[in-house]
Order: sequence, then C-alpha cells, then structure tokens
Amino acid sequence: MVLKNATVYNEEFMPVRADVETEGEWIASVGSAGGQGEEIDLTGCTVIPGLIDIHIHGCAGFDTGDATPEALKAMSNRLVRWGVTSFCPTSMTLPFEELERIFANVAACMQAVDGAYIQGINMEGPYIAASKKGAQNAAYVRSPDKEEFRRLYDGCGGRIRLVDIAPECPGAGEFIREVQPYCPVSIAHTAAGYEEAVRAIEDGCRHVTHLYNAMSGLTHRAPGVVGAVFDRARGCGLRAELICDGFHIHPAALRIAFRLLGEDGSVIVSDAMRAAGHTDGQYDLGGQAVTVRDGKALLADGTIAASTTNLYEELKNVIRFGVPMKQAVKSATINPARAIRADDVTGSIQPGKRADLLALDEELNIKLVVVKGEIKVDNR
Repeated sequence: MVLKNATVYNEEFMPVRADVETEGEWIASVGSAGGQGEEIDLTGCTVIPGLIDIHIHGCAGFDTGDATPEALKAMSNRLVRWGVTSFCPTSMTLPFEELERIFANVAACMQAVDGAYIQGINMEGPYIAASKKGAQNAAYVRSPDKEEFRRLYDGCGGRIRLVDIAPECPGAGEFIREVQPYCPVSIAHTAAGYEEAVRAIEDGCRHVTHLYNAMSGLTHRAPGVVGAVFDRARGCGLRAELICDGFHIHPAALRIAFRLLGEDGSVIVSDAMRAAGHTDGQYDLGGQAVTVRDGKALLADGTIAASTTNLYEELKNVIRFGVPMKQAVKSATINPARAIRADDVTGSIQPGKRADLLALDEELNIKLVVVKGEIKVDNR
C-alpha cells in the first residue's frame, strides 16, 4: 500500500511532502515510493503517526476492570475510530486477586482485539498516598510491595508497561530502583514534597502520572511534585502526562507545562473511563459511583474522576490552546511510545516501524486510520 500526495510528519516530526509505502504491517519507505501496492490518494491531508493512549481505564461503556475479552474488544474498536492505534488498558487501586484477574485478561487478549492493539498494562495504584487518592479506592491503598509486583508481573507474562508510586511511601526508593529495569516507574497520587520527588527521579522515575492532578502543587516556598518536575524536566528523560480535556487542567496551566516540559517531555493521555463515547449518567469506576454531567465525571463528594474524552479530541484541544503542532503531535505519539519503551517499533513514521498511521484533513477531521498496515477507518 502507498499513501500518496500527503504532507507527512517524518521521523524528525517535520511536515514534508512524501509518499508512505507499507509492506505487511511495517513501513517500507518514506519519500518517493515506487512500490506496486494499492495507491491511496491523500491530497490535502496530513499523515501523522497513530495516536498512542498509555493511560485509559475504559470507554464505550466498558472498563479494563471488567476483566472480560468483550470489554477490551469494545475499547479497541471504539478507540481506533478516534485515531488511536494502540493503548495501555489501565487498572485501579484494587485487591491483589482482582488485579491478578484483570492482568490475566489483558495478557490473554493481546492478540484478540481487532482495532487499536494493546501495548500492555498501565498499573495505576495501589502504591499511592491515601491523601491524594483522587478517584482511587482508599480501602485498597497499600505500601509498595516488590514481591507482590513481581507476582503480578510474572503472572501476566511481563505485560506491565508502567507502574505508579507515591515517593513518600515507605520503601519507595528501593521499589523504584529494583522495579524500573522491568518497567518504567511513575510518580503518581502523591503528597510528596519537592525533595522527595527529586529523590524519586534520582532513583530512576522517568514518568509522572497526570501532572497537576492528585499531587502536591507548586508554590513559591513549597515547590512540591509539580515544582520538582518542572525543575528537573530537561536533560534526564523525564516525561509527564497531561489530561487535556479542559476540565482537569486550565488551558494556561497546560501551556506552561508544555513549554517547561519541552517537545520530548509532554505526554497527552485521556485517563478516560467507561463513559467516554457515551451520554451523561451514572457509571462505575473501580467500584465507586461516578456521576457524569455535561461530560464532567465526579465522585459523590465532588472529586473530579477520570475523563470522558479521547486522545483525538485532546490533540485538537491542545492545538486550539496554542501548543505548536509539532509538540502536540509528538505528545500523542512518539513521547508516549518512549514512555513505555515501545519507540523502537511505533510512534513515528520511518522505515522499519509499524505502519500505525493517521490521516487528517485541513480541519483535523479523521480521514484514514491504519493499524499495522491495515486500513481500519476510511472516511475519504
């Protein structure tokens, strides 16, 4: 297959006029293609890498915690319609037995979904601070446990791609140092001070879960986790997630974060729950009741819960808020791929990587979605 006559964001994320040729599930060439495959005319379109959502609990009425093949298949099929070509089903703070069941289901469904494919598991909780639990269930919060993590990791065949930790938890430093060779460790749901957050970064944390939300904020005498992230963002490979739905973070705070994190440090995530793609109403999130009104998800006590948006809408939001197109695209593609150590196979348009591609028209409408070299959505 050859995608022709489009503007393509190349491996340096510079927009160039080029053809993209695929062979099977891989990109064969970017430039002037001479292949014999089907030609797809994308005149007036821009081709970017497929979107990668590394933090999503659910959508389309289903949740990762349902622990059923039907849930993951429904999520996969809905996500691809939003230009998402791969994702990390994300767990909540739950008992060991429930996490074990959820992770086993994800592992079993890795090859069974037909839309966006599964990168692996994002383990959000249970090693967090109860005081910053957000929409997590405080009843199941516990201290970092290396042995429990290894049992879960081995039990799902090493499919965990990210695990969260609050740096102030007892044993956090040892957990970070011992676990990060297996998967990245992320600072999350934390009341840590600046010094504790910096220590976690020095111990090996290179990721931050939903920056600003459920963590100590930045003031001039107590910089907190947010201050530590901004202070250490450049030069050490640190990346931070941002929920860009317009509810979780004010647009001005988003612009500040994108500017300070830089092109390689910002990661757009949906943090979506099962209500994404559905109407307002009553929903469940990790065993807790959530009310969705005007697209905003809240617990009974008024705590803002997960989002009801998707990565595609957030990408458009970020561009509308004034973030440069190049950084916006990187934040939804190569940066999340790097965050979960998948950038060797996806996240950018270059020969040898998977043909995960998204074509947008001049108004950023989705025209074509390609997953592993197969057209999954065609709106031409």
